[in-house]
Amino acid sequence: MSFKHLIDFNDLSLNDWEELYNLGLDIKTNEINYKDFCKNKILATLFYEPSTRTMLSFEAAMLRLGGNVIGFNNPSNSSVSKGENLKDTIRIITNYADIAVIRHPLEGAALAASLYSSKPIINAGDGGHSHPTQTLADLFTIKNTKGSLDNLTIGICGDLKNGRTVHSLLKAMSSFKDNTFYLISTPELKTPKYLTDMLTEKGNNFYAVSSIEECIGKLDVLYMTRIQKERFSNIEQYEKQKNVYILDQEKLDLAKDDLIILHPLPKVDEIDQDIDFDKRALYFIQAKNGMYMRMALIIKMLQTEMPPVTRPTNDSESIKCPNSKCITHTEKYLPTKLYSSNDRNTSYSCLYCDYHVN
Repeated sequence: MSFKHLIDFNDLSLNDWEELYNLGLDIKTNEINYKDFCKNKILATLFYEPSTRTMLSFEAAMLRLGGNVIGFNNPSNSSVSKGENLKDTIRIITNYADIAVIRHPLEGAALAASLYSSKPIINAGDGGHSHPTQTLADLFTIKNTKGSLDNLTIGICGDLKNGRTVHSLLKAMSSFKDNTFYLISTPELKTPKYLTDMLTEKGNNFYAVSSIEECIGKLDVLYMTRIQKERFSNIEQYEKQKNVYILDQEKLDLAKDDLIILHPLPKVDEIDQDIDFDKRALYFIQAKNGMYMRMALIIKMLQTEMPPVTRPTNDSESIKCPNSKCITHTEKYLPTKLYSSNDRNTSYSCLYCDYHVN
């Protein structure tokens, strides 16, 4: 494998993805063969933010591989409540565990953790930024159903501004050939510019639309997402957006028979309950597939030879990330990390959160 930590889906090469897909498929088919693969290994789950599926999926994955799990699902039950910084938490936890999974409300937290970790770090969601292991579940389900990740028309609906699963899926699917995207949202929740710039740069066709009805008949995949209350700065803004998009039978009647409906879950009101029983609704299968892909990921990452931890370098003394949701605003010891946003090296973005900084 070409990666030591999984912070973003694009840390994977396409060969890495194929290896993980094939291993996940074999695990799904022959799970008994893997029951002792992680015997005497320990997974640490560091969940600074609530989770049901992702946390339990990782725990189930490690237990089914014969390993053990330590960690916390509430920072108030850890030394974080006493003021311990992320760097120190990671350096302590990785003394005890062989691999760690982190979910955090601030963008860039997983990358920050990886800078100080002697063990592999997996990003289980960093604020509204990225969620690469959900994308592994998404892609596994699409490929297993459609047979390919190329030449698909994909509709993504809901909170495209704050939806980390959306951001990861767009990055991933844009790496495959000839995919077309319909980005279904209100103007207030539209896709961030850095992602639409990426789609343009990679030559993908995409269309911003305001309703499900105007594109559902063209879609091979419909990826529904909830409007995330926890990402809004005030309740009034959330109330204006929360029920704008609801997939019901009337809309589904316009769709192709072989459409597949995905959702990262939890869903609230954005999918009518009766649609759960439609053969095109695959989100519960998608959740189970996530466990198999996390099993594959743990196996591969435990084979990684890790370098020793060294002091991370600072890319700039003067440039600071303006994104208030970036981890650098609370973990002030973190070095500035930048990458070039254009071919001329005249524009830069924050490596932690992808926010444009100049």
